[in-house]
Amino acid sequence: MIATDPNALAIDVRGLVKKFGDKTAVDGVDLQMPRGQVWGFLGPNGSGKTTMIRMICGLLRTTAGEGTCLGFDIAREVNEIKLRTGYMTQKFSFWTDLTIRENLEFVARLHQLDDMSATIDRVIGNLGLMDRQKQLAGDLSGGWKQRLALAAVTMHTPKLLLLDEPTAGVDPQARRDFWDEIHRLTTEGMTVLVSTHYMDEAERCDRIVYLANGKKLTEGSVADVIRESGLFTARAEGDGVRRLASELQGKPGADHVAYFGSALHVSGADEAAMRAAIRDVSSEGVTWTDVRPSLEDAFIALMSRAGEDHRTHS
Repeated sequence: MIATDPNALAIDVRGLVKKFGDKTAVDGVDLQMPRGQVWGFLGPNGSGKTTMIRMICGLLRTTAGEGTCLGFDIAREVNEIKLRTGYMTQKFSFWTDLTIRENLEFVARLHQLDDMSATIDRVIGNLGLMDRQKQLAGDLSGGWKQRLALAAVTMHTPKLLLLDEPTAGVDPQARRDFWDEIHRLTTEGMTVLVSTHYMDEAERCDRIVYLANGKKLTEGSVADVIRESGLFTARAEGDGVRRLASELQGKPGADHVAYFGSALHVSGADEAAMRAAIRDVSSEGVTWTDVRPSLEDAFIALMSRAGEDHRTHS
């Protein structure tokens, strides 16, 4: 259950709208996020996730709506919010011609941190950067750049961490290490809102929010979102599944047909119609099994229901 005590909410915003000219990027979104949790922001490119994050932390003024971040008004107390927030952008935004340590020293001076050397040693140690601290940031791989960026945005111990697709383009081990560190930070009282396209990352979150066409389509735990999708899903395995995919496309009841590895998932909101579609294309060598819909199945359904993006483009 979502907390209702305003003091227990890290983010409490209502009716947020952001327009750029005649384009509406965010259209009336509410978000009430308790402190100390990890929430996932999901949605296709252009759905409004980055714009929401920037409004929440005071980097963008809202066109309409109101609310607080860490108890401070997002319109009138922007500087207070910025001092207490860490924001990691999609694109690596540190200095490639400086070493890891020099980058962190620069950021520490911006924050006017006390005992700067000890603070840098601490964050470098936590993120496994000690042996690389003299390496130029421009020579780092994607995973190591990610660690540097995380060190830089958390060294001032923010109360709220906003991460905008932080693991795009890094390998699976680096993503796993990153998430281990995120959950470690929450044990120290940090609140984390992270936008992602990865379903396995979404499943690591306490709660997920799905945006499409600038609107919030759904919110809840992974189990809640899957259940509310109302989908029934069957899994096909065997030598003939690739042929079945084309035959199932467009059939009544087979609302969503997608590959999962070497298997095929068929999902639909009408169970009887879905089973009839499967019977029509059944063939030897293919085994069908009822399965729990995946989060990806649910999101494909959500996108279908959201329909075409009719927001005006400038």
